[in-house]
Amino acid sequence: MDPVVPSSTTTTTAPGTSFVEWGAVFAGGAIAAAISFVLLTFGTSIGLSFVSPWANSSAAPKLVASLAVFWVMAQQIGAAIIGGYVAGRMRSRWGENTEHEVEFRDGLHGGLVWALGVIISAFLLLSAAASIARTGADIAGKALTTAATHADPLGYSVDTLLRTTSPKQPAGTAAAPSISSAGPVNEARAEVVRIVAQSIANDALTDADRTYLGGIVAQRTGLPQADAEKRVTDVFAQASQTAKDAADKARKAAILTGFVTAASLIVALGAAWWAAQRGGHHRDNSIPARFVGLSRRYP
Repeated sequence: MDPVVPSSTTTTTAPGTSFVEWGAVFAGGAIAAAISFVLLTFGTSIGLSFVSPWANSSAAPKLVASLAVFWVMAQQIGAAIIGGYVAGRMRSRWGENTEHEVEFRDGLHGGLVWALGVIISAFLLLSAAASIARTGADIAGKALTTAATHADPLGYSVDTLLRTTSPKQPAGTAAAPSISSAGPVNEARAEVVRIVAQSIANDALTDADRTYLGGIVAQRTGLPQADAEKRVTDVFAQASQTAKDAADKARKAAILTGFVTAASLIVALGAAWWAAQRGGHHRDNSIPARFVGLSRRYP
């Protein structure tokens, strides 16, 4: 009698068959992206409530920044958990041999949900950035005249440099020309701005530029040449320090933003992977998905 060959429990598939169920992945990714958008909008509204134009009415900047960092991470991780769970729960089990293989394939579907969510978020971010850029360009174009006269970055420094020593003029003398008037004064002011800006970029004020600017200041304010050059040196040092402080703040903000974004995305990947495995476990054991306090408990 021929020996009895035990039957195999392995499910074979045709070559090229994919174990990835993109329907479950897209369903989880869509839900994750929608939840992330809703939570981010909600968090933005809450954040604006902490900011006020009135003195002593806004929360501390460090507190607002800490809450913003926490909310960005929380909303990404929460959305990844829900989207990953949905994908793992909806995935069909293909008759894998071991529980380790089942968990891996469930977790992989959660990872794909995370990747799809990142792509959708990046696309929405680029679209929003383009829209904001267009809006900003329109506003800048409408306010070009006002911005040119009141909002140049070095305006205050140059005004300080060319400020007269006394607001009152002696009787019988002509008043000094106004910085805002048209003509040669505006041309001289624009030249001063260019020289100061170039010197800040080079991180040095040459002797020739100091002497030239001192002459303009002396002519404008009536100060002696030596005092005018000293004012030029002091104002340049102050403007240079202000520019460096602004650049350093921008650098630190960019570093913090990049670190928080990368860290939250990495944690969200792990959360989506874990949630998909939990969804697959509930699927295999027929455990119903319930929202606490809202679901009906069946006997």
